[in-house]
Amino acid sequence: MQHELPFETDKKPGPPPPRPRPRRAPRKPAPPPRGDMRLTAWIVAAVVAIDQLLKYWVVHVLRLDQLRNLDVLPPWLNLRMAWNQGVNFGLMASEQDLTRWILIGVAVAICVWVWIWLWRSDAGRVARIAGGLLIGGAIGNVIDRVIYGAVADFLNMSLPGWQNPYSFNIADISIFAGAIGLVLMPQKKPAAKKPARKSPGKPAGKPPARTRGADNPRDGGEKSG
Repeated sequence: MQHELPFETDKKPGPPPPRPRPRRAPRKPAPPPRGDMRLTAWIVAAVVAIDQLLKYWVVHVLRLDQLRNLDVLPPWLNLRMAWNQGVNFGLMASEQDLTRWILIGVAVAICVWVWIWLWRSDAGRVARIAGGLLIGGAIGNVIDRVIYGAVADFLNMSLPGWQNPYSFNIADISIFAGAIGLVLMPQKKPAAKKPARKSPGKPAGKPPARTRGADNPRDGGEKSG
């Protein structure tokens, strides 16, 4: 007899193949830490306030712009009025209004750059203090250029037998101290990586115990007569 094969239609359909799971989107890396700029902001405000109050007192109360010279503790400390239209030591001095606004723009750009750099680099306390001194001094001189057209310098320090021809102000001292602080500030040390934990088990220094007679060819090989 011939054996009849079952029809293909008699086969029951199997379960559908599993659907592939959608791939998860990679997690975004955590943003870098940002520095707390409140200390820098307080230092900037303090430097600008002290600098502008002293300049107002010297120019509008003492009338040093008319007296020109006033001895305080000669020759160590004197008041010598000087209007600086350039940068430190009179460099880039010019009576043209364009030069004044160029110096204002450069000073503002430097202040913005230093502020963003301190904020993004999560700088330490020394760097934030130094940055606040530099920014505050630069803003103080910018205010002078906007109001008076030049920077009001009035402090003069000399020595016995030597007369210093240059004058400066509180903003110049702040800028100098801030620049030195940013150059000499200590760098942050990278965090030390923790050593990987060893998996629990037998100590690596101890060899496995030897069974008696396994490594000694004489044990069991010779018998006493």
